[in-house]
Amino acid sequence: MSKFERLLYSLAVFLLVIAPVSIIFSKATLAKINFDVEKQKAQIEEQEKTNESLAMTIDELASLTKIQEVAEEQGLSYNNSNIKTVSAEK
Repeated sequence: MSKFERLLYSLAVFLLVIAPVSIIFSKATLAKINFDVEKQKAQIEEQEKTNESLAMTIDELASLTKIQEVAEEQGLSYNNSNIKTVSAEK
């Protein structure tokens, strides 16, 4: 066998060994990335639920009945004629 033939055979054997290893490595990497993506999605969903719950709590605490209740606990009275509405104009 000439040097060129030995080089070709060596290259073929090298490729036959490296190709499956690289395929397995790339699939393992892809699986890990997919797992991380799913984990992040779960965390995002959990945070969205928490945000929604906190928004509802804010709405409950900002309601007129809650404001009146807190005002009465503090010894204040509700007088509708003293309320002024402020609006932002664009």
